[in-house]
Amino acid sequence: MASTSSRPGPSLSPETPAAGERRNSAGQAIETTPQELIEPGDDADSFSDFEDDAPSTGSTSIASSIRGHVFDNGRRYHKFRQGKYAMPNDEQEQDREDMKHAAVQRVCDGRLIFAPIGDSPQNIVDLGTGTGIWAIEVGDQFPSATVTGLDLSPIQPAWVPPNVKFLVDDVEDEFLYPQDHFDLIHERHTLSHLRDVPQLIRRCYDHLKPGGWIEFQDHEITAYCDDGTMPPDFPVVALFDFVQQGMAKFGFDCTSMLTVDEKLRAAGFTNITRTIYKIPSGPWPRDRKMKMIGYFWRTVLYEGLGGISAKTIGQGLGWPQDELEVYLVGVRKALMDPAVHSYWKLHIVTAQKPQ
Repeated sequence: MASTSSRPGPSLSPETPAAGERRNSAGQAIETTPQELIEPGDDADSFSDFEDDAPSTGSTSIASSIRGHVFDNGRRYHKFRQGKYAMPNDEQEQDREDMKHAAVQRVCDGRLIFAPIGDSPQNIVDLGTGTGIWAIEVGDQFPSATVTGLDLSPIQPAWVPPNVKFLVDDVEDEFLYPQDHFDLIHERHTLSHLRDVPQLIRRCYDHLKPGGWIEFQDHEITAYCDDGTMPPDFPVVALFDFVQQGMAKFGFDCTSMLTVDEKLRAAGFTNITRTIYKIPSGPWPRDRKMKMIGYFWRTVLYEGLGGISAKTIGQGLGWPQDELEVYLVGVRKALMDPAVHSYWKLHIVTAQKPQ
C-alpha cells in the first residue's frame, strides 16, 4: 500500500513495508495485517464511552535499593544517571506510559511479542521497562520464564508475578548476565534515548542464546496524514521537529528506529522483519476500535507535551519556560482539532541470533 503524507518521510513504496506489513531481511513480505487507510467517522469527538477503559495492572514483591529522585519545574525525574532520560518519572508520566501501553496493545490486537520465541522461553529481559507493565503481562503469559525489567527509575509496582523482577540499571552499561543467556531481549519506546544503538545491539547479540530473538517496538516522533486534512505547518509536527533538534543536542537520534535493520544486520542478526502500524492521534476514525485507540493516543500525546518539551526544547534549544508554555497552548489546540486526521507510525522490528 502506498501512503500519501502531508510531511516528507519514509514512503511506503514496495521497498518499504506498509502499515501492518511484515517483511524478512530479503525484503519479502511475510505477514500482512488488515490495516489499510483509516476511515474517518462523523463523530470524531464522541469518545465518552471509552473513558472507563483503563489499562491493566499486575500482582510478590520487588527488592530495590535505589529510591532517589530529583525535581525540576514541578516534575520528578530519575536520580540514577541523572539527566540521561529526558522524560519525567512521576505519577502523571506513569499514568501516561500505561495508557500508551493500552493503546499499543489494542493496535497489536493484544500481542505482546512478535518474535517467535515458542511457548516455554526461559529468560526474557525488558530494556527501559518504565512502569513494568509489559514485563508483568509477559510474566503472566509465560510462567516458564524469568522476566527481568531494567530501568533508570525505580517506579515499578511492589507486587509482581513471582517470575518477574525489576532492577535499576542503565541499559547502555555492560550487561550483568552471562553470554548466550536470553531467549528474548525486548525494547519499547526508548530507542531514541540511547546514544550508541550499534553498541547496545552488539551486546544484545552476545547475551542472546543461539537462536534467540531481539525485538524493538518504537514509534516515529512525528505525525502523518493520508487524506490532506493535516496542514503543512501543523503545530504538532513543528513541535516534534523542535523536540528532535533538542534531543540531538544531547547526542540522541530520534530516527534510530528507521535504520535499526542495518545495525542488526551488521551485528550478525538474521531473519530481520519489520511491521508498521498506524496509530490515529484522535478519535476521528469510523471504526470503533480505532476510535478508542485514537482517543488513548491523543491523550498520551496531550499529557506528554510538557514533559517532552521541558528538557529537549527548554534546555536543549534554550527556550525560556514562559515562551515554551505559550507555544504549547497552540500545539494543544491543534492536537484537539477533530478536522485533522493525523496518525503516528509504530514500528516493530524483530531479528534472530543464528543457531
